[in-house]
Amino acid sequence: MANWNDPQPTRQGFGAAPGLNPSVPSTRAGFDAGLRKYMLSIYNYMASGVLLSGIVAIVMANTAFGVGIITSPLMWLIVLSPLAIVFAMSFGANRFSQGTLQILFWAFATLMGMSMSTIFLVYTGESIAATFFATAGAFAGLSLFGYTTKKDLSGFGSFLIMGVIGLIIASVINLFLQSSALYWAISFLGVLIFAGLTAYDTQRLKAQYYHLAGTDFIGKAVILGALSLYLDFINMFQFLLAFMGQRD
Repeated sequence: MANWNDPQPTRQGFGAAPGLNPSVPSTRAGFDAGLRKYMLSIYNYMASGVLLSGIVAIVMANTAFGVGIITSPLMWLIVLSPLAIVFAMSFGANRFSQGTLQILFWAFATLMGMSMSTIFLVYTGESIAATFFATAGAFAGLSLFGYTTKKDLSGFGSFLIMGVIGLIIASVINLFLQSSALYWAISFLGVLIFAGLTAYDTQRLKAQYYHLAGTDFIGKAVILGALSLYLDFINMFQFLLAFMGQRD
């Protein structure tokens, strides 16, 4: 969602691949091909992470072993662990190798699947599937908008991230208040905020390529970009589920 790393833009050679100037027509095709490969790699990682989370969630909710974990105090550790991994990947990106970031990403997706398995105990499978496909369609459209629009969305970044912080604070408060009105307000704003972040993050990742092309950090950037879009997708799905989900 936010800038996950500081790839040191002042280092020598930063901002362009060797011998590649995207403003020169003869090299533009190669630059565009590199950008497409970069974005497709991000989407592939992100989609694979979502798929892994979904499989883990279904297995957990439909096996005696999984249900035992879901209903045990261990579930609190599982729910909080993904947040720890996000912080580790965010602040340790420059120190970790690309392989380490890959391991952390798959571990994150697995733990997210385990933590999200509880939705299968609350909502019907049909409503979860309908919400998932609705989220996928909305995500595709918003991401396409962020990729193709000429409008600079960077000004919305700080506002949207502040909105996420507000959602977290409001959600914690509502744990004690148990207000249904606040619950629906949080869910509605959550859908809007993460919809905006989907477009914003897509444009940010596209612009990031112009600075990272030809550097050693590009492989790490793919994984971190996938993490950003994964978070946008999953959060939008969970908030939308409050409106579309039918309880068992």
